[in-house]
Amino acid sequence: MSRYARIRAEARADWSSFLRRRTAVFFTFFFPIILIVIFGALVRTDPTGEGLFAEPPGYYVPGYLATVVLFTPLSRLGSEVARHREGSRFEKLATTPLSKTEWLFAQTVVNTAIIGIASLLILVLVLALTGAEMVFSPLLVAYVVVGSVCFCGFGAMLGSYTDSRDGAVAASNTIALPLLFLSETFVTLEQLPGWFAPLVNLSPLTYFARGVRAATYPGAETPAIAGVDPAIANLLILAAVAVVAFAFGARSIPHTD
Repeated sequence: MSRYARIRAEARADWSSFLRRRTAVFFTFFFPIILIVIFGALVRTDPTGEGLFAEPPGYYVPGYLATVVLFTPLSRLGSEVARHREGSRFEKLATTPLSKTEWLFAQTVVNTAIIGIASLLILVLVLALTGAEMVFSPLLVAYVVVGSVCFCGFGAMLGSYTDSRDGAVAASNTIALPLLFLSETFVTLEQLPGWFAPLVNLSPLTYFARGVRAATYPGAETPAIAGVDPAIANLLILAAVAVVAFAFGARSIPHTD
């Protein structure tokens, strides 16, 4: 069996497994919808120019997309790796031609497809409910794909180093929730303490948010990096992090447990 056939078979099995878990399907798409309804349609932008949602609706599009780009791979890959460890499935995997890298790649393909569908749904809802102004750029697809790969790698590491499936889910939520609000998504740098602002640059999600905003939001004031267009520069940084995260994620998956 070729490498492509092995990856395709594993991806097909994972996709079927996802569809059978109706609760997982529901909440994968339900959580970002609730976020948009609450913050985008009910809270809305503060007309005084102050407060948490003081920017125009288009500014927060990267934040809404970040909910699925961040939460979905962290929770799904973390719990999936932990579930395989608890069932000694990696020990069985070691006896097959499918390598750990191929297994993680197949999982990443499925997660990217799920995130892509959820992102499209989010964009439709944001435009319909908030009236956000945005420019549709091909780079948006690249950001969703690269961001998915990046956090799939981190999710694999979480599942490999936590002691149980519940622990992996708890760890993913503990990490994802602060990152969601402290990565220049919903909270601007001006709203953060001066001493904390430089730490925002340590989050991979920051480069996702900045890049998506530079590519899609007409009023973005994202600075260039080393003279490179910010939409391209932030994508390159995120891609570099994604390569490293995926490599470490694949390496961290145990052959046996």
